[in-house]
Amino acid sequence: TLTVTSANHWVTAWLGLELNMISILPVIAKQKHPRSTEAATKYFLTQATASALMLFASTINAWQTGSWNIMQLNNKLSCVLMIAALTMKMGAAPAHFWLPEVMQGATLATALLITTWQKIAPITLLYMISNHTEPIITLSIGLLSILVGGWGGFNQTQLRKMMAYSSIAHLGWTMTVISIMPNIALTNIIIYMIMSTPFFMLLMTTASKTLQTMTTTWTHTPTTTIILMLLLLSMAGLPPLTGFTPKLLILDNLITHKLTLTAATMALLSLLSLTFYLRTTYLLTSTAPPTTTQSTTTWRLKPHQNQITALLAPIALFNITILPTLLT
Repeated sequence: TLTVTSANHWVTAWLGLELNMISILPVIAKQKHPRSTEAATKYFLTQATASALMLFASTINAWQTGSWNIMQLNNKLSCVLMIAALTMKMGAAPAHFWLPEVMQGATLATALLITTWQKIAPITLLYMISNHTEPIITLSIGLLSILVGGWGGFNQTQLRKMMAYSSIAHLGWTMTVISIMPNIALTNIIIYMIMSTPFFMLLMTTASKTLQTMTTTWTHTPTTTIILMLLLLSMAGLPPLTGFTPKLLILDNLITHKLTLTAATMALLSLLSLTFYLRTTYLLTSTAPPTTTQSTTTWRLKPHQNQITALLAPIALFNITILPTLLT
């Protein structure tokens, strides 16, 4: 990932992405189970296809313009192909089909890696070529991702699949604004990572994999439940919480660029995501299980995970970033 983020040459960036992909395959396939092997195979095939497409796009650009520099992607065809390759790398719609499957086959820790760290490299490359991208393409991908992310998460009972669709929806918000205001797109993805990391950490601590197992956390640790509830609402983008900040900035910028209809469509489509976040919140906090356990140590908290959660949860919940906007 660091090779990609510090690269100037397309081949170096491609090499970094390949190393990154090869390194995470054993991490996904670590469990001795057909499901995780299948997940690793699916991940490998999609990422390899995207890498090939990326190399093809950069070769066409070098052939036409004589430059291998990432910032100088001047060829129209290369630019379109590169956006397609990076969309597939990230797992944004319409090339999103691998993401829920891979996340369901991996452990919670690996799922956290896939939704956060693995997005850094392709997002960096998108950010670097953002002034050459066609806004109509990125807007279309973004709107489709928000729609798919909301609709896909609707009937999910598996938390990892639900978080995969949530990731697709957040990528959608990033994609819509990447060619207009790349800095805000970057802010959005960073805030998403800050929100999803403590969420996954708490799921790992409580060993919750489905909505059903999630309902029993209330009897063990009410504090964890409250933090999980607030993190879910923050991801939904409800006003007092941090998740609201990037959405407000994105909608504000789209309206400034006379894209009011797009902004309105995005706001309406995000209600789909809100539905499943609220359903999870409701199950988590408002439905206490009928039988309470007598044992106080059904699972023990791991100290190192708690430190990371304690560090990130306040940032994910308290809206420090929006204060200057409100003051001006």
